[in-house]
Amino acid sequence: MPADSHLVLSLFPGAGLFDRGFEQAGFCVVRGPDTLLGQRIEDFHCPEGHFVGVIGGPPCQDFSRARRRPPTGHGERMLAEFRRVVTEANPLWWLMENVVGVPGMVIAGYSVQRFNLFAWEFCLRQTRNRAFQFGAKDGKALQIKRTMSQQPNWLAKTVMAHDERGRFQRLCELQGLPSGFNLPGLSRTAKIRAIGNGVPVPMARAVAEAIRDRAVTEGLRLCPCECGRLLTGNQQSATAACRKRLERERKLASAEVPCLEQVAV
Repeated sequence: MPADSHLVLSLFPGAGLFDRGFEQAGFCVVRGPDTLLGQRIEDFHCPEGHFVGVIGGPPCQDFSRARRRPPTGHGERMLAEFRRVVTEANPLWWLMENVVGVPGMVIAGYSVQRFNLFAWEFCLRQTRNRAFQFGAKDGKALQIKRTMSQQPNWLAKTVMAHDERGRFQRLCELQGLPSGFNLPGLSRTAKIRAIGNGVPVPMARAVAEAIRDRAVTEGLRLCPCECGRLLTGNQQSATAACRKRLERERKLASAEVPCLEQVAV
């Protein structure tokens, strides 16, 4: 598969918000098995070498802090299915989106960059926070170009799969969908669930553009916390939050390494 190919496989596509962002960035997206059509990812097998990338947002309910019931194990099984399909497809890169509490994804042969993005960073008036994990065979990291650097004074609540706000079009607007967007054939509850499970479109597009432009941004200094922000001058980290994150990681790393006296004993 040529590195400049734009053919991408989408897993867990749902309402296609993730796909729409990639299409806006110039990718050709092929939808994988869709539960809306009664299809199961467990029955899906991908031929090797056809796709440059695999994208997807496996079900997040088991990892969400908003869940009201104990984890069912379904989330872990879907992560395993994502890993299986990526291994079968053997793309040059993969991208997984989920809630912040999702476990780390490890797939042999890929280096992984993990970062969080907020909807408001892409001019959307909601607090939605999503975790991304980007795996690449060549080890090149993504530079994420955020549209806004400071959080606005007023933000709506995060759009959820079980959102109790009545206006479907308002939820579509908060997710970056065009006016008049619809999902014909679905009940109002199913429409809200599909939109609530999606990736905000401008956020998806920003990540897709970062993947598309990796060759252009190669060699730039990026923040070591993996947030995808560009460093300038003598900067060692991009923001105060980045500094805190790096310090926290250093403390965790030092706590895991036993001192010499302990080893001698």
